[in-house]
Amino acid sequence: MRVVAKFGGTSLGSGDRINRAADSIATAIQQGHEVAVVASAMGNTTDELLDEINYDADESDRAEIVSMGERTSVRMLKGALAARGIEAVFLEPGSEDWPIITDEYGEVDVEETQKRAHALAGQLQDVVPVITGFLAEDHEGNVTTLGRGGSDTTAVMMGDYMDADEVVIVTDVEGVMTGDPRVVEGARNVGKISVDELRSLSFRGAEVVAPSALSYKTGDLGVRVVHYQHGDLLSGGTSIEGEFQNLIDLQEQSVACVTVAGRAIRNSPGILADLASAIAAEDINIEANSSGMDSLTFYVDGEDAEQAEALLHERIVDDETLSSVTVEDDIAVIRVTGGDPSQSALAHQVTEPLAEAHIHLYDVITSATSVSVFVPWEDREQALSLVQDVF
Repeated sequence: MRVVAKFGGTSLGSGDRINRAADSIATAIQQGHEVAVVASAMGNTTDELLDEINYDADESDRAEIVSMGERTSVRMLKGALAARGIEAVFLEPGSEDWPIITDEYGEVDVEETQKRAHALAGQLQDVVPVITGFLAEDHEGNVTTLGRGGSDTTAVMMGDYMDADEVVIVTDVEGVMTGDPRVVEGARNVGKISVDELRSLSFRGAEVVAPSALSYKTGDLGVRVVHYQHGDLLSGGTSIEGEFQNLIDLQEQSVACVTVAGRAIRNSPGILADLASAIAAEDINIEANSSGMDSLTFYVDGEDAEQAEALLHERIVDDETLSSVTVEDDIAVIRVTGGDPSQSALAHQVTEPLAEAHIHLYDVITSATSVSVFVPWEDREQALSLVQDVF
């Protein structure tokens, strides 16, 4: 099996942990597996270096400075492998076999990087490459970076481009947990999770795998997260399944928006749950909901709009904090999943062509990894075509 093992800063945070990492690599190689290694800066070195740059430095100087953490890690890990009789070589920007190349815009040059990664993969039977995470090199030989979470990105990208069977992210958590064990009792490892689920959690603060890394995961490439104390690269942890896809979908049936207004809504705890429960109690599915300072809107199937309106009206009559309910029919829903890893950029990409075409937007509802736009039913085909042209 071909494995790319990425060791996070915490997993390399001391001499003992570096030895533990080297032992796990050596064991996998002795079992007949091919291993490539990606190393982060030890501990919090990169953050500490960034904090120390309190003067105006241009991007090239900044990249050189922050690269020092990773450059140290690969040397120490290579040395630990050599002490175990493992033929290893450290690779950093400037190395002859360095694989990750960026273009003049700072984006990964996919064709060149794939070519170099394939060449590197061909050497795995003879040597273990220990690659600096987070870093890249442009065509002029300047050091560039892959941004926050760049070591995760390096690992999954290399896993994809080197035709690896699995990428193992070695970090300081047991894997993906049901909740933060520092906050909730009884948190446990979920065992497996889809790439879509994890990407949504990552965008909302879960520091397990960087969202940018998951964009490189394919259906054939396994990705697993394990704790550094586990000491085994080939088992345990949480498996990340599937691949993230960019999808543009026009819902076949029209929906209606049922809006409740009330000047005290924003200061009424539980009111959203109360109104949603009233709708759900009659087996009416809520496609989406949004809120304003003094309103709540529920999107339901057009055929259920009249019943939903009646149910909510009963609540309004009995609740002095609510004023009125209204319904708008014949609304189309276009959902876009994926696109730019930056959510703000994705929302802009979706809505800009619609605004330029003067298509009315009833609502724009975003999640961590998707955007849903609600437009007039009669404009649905034009809106769909405009969004598809963007992607």
